[in-house]
Amino acid sequence: MATKTKSKKVAIRPLADRILLQRVEAEDKTAGGILLPESAKEKPKEGIIISVGDGKTLENGEKAPFTVNVGDRVLFTSYAGTDVKYLGEDYVIMREDDLLAIIG
Repeated sequence: MATKTKSKKVAIRPLADRILLQRVEAEDKTAGGILLPESAKEKPKEGIIISVGDGKTLENGEKAPFTVNVGDRVLFTSYAGTDVKYLGEDYVIMREDDLLAIIG
């Protein structure tokens, strides 16, 4: 069962059709119970949306609405987005097109 995490207020506002998200923590051990060292952990491809931009501008000048909301837990492609560090916290800024699915 997926739970929504309380989203935090961050002074970063993505532009256009970009979103700001924070990766969920990588697992510390495998399904078999083996503890993983930090160097062996994969970057998670899952995160919580913190903020969204204004939306993509369509040819008619209107803004396309986002299909995701702040607080949604999402899956994204492996090489998506740009990693950003702000006030000691790690975030990723990416286009909505890089999202694969909403979890839950």
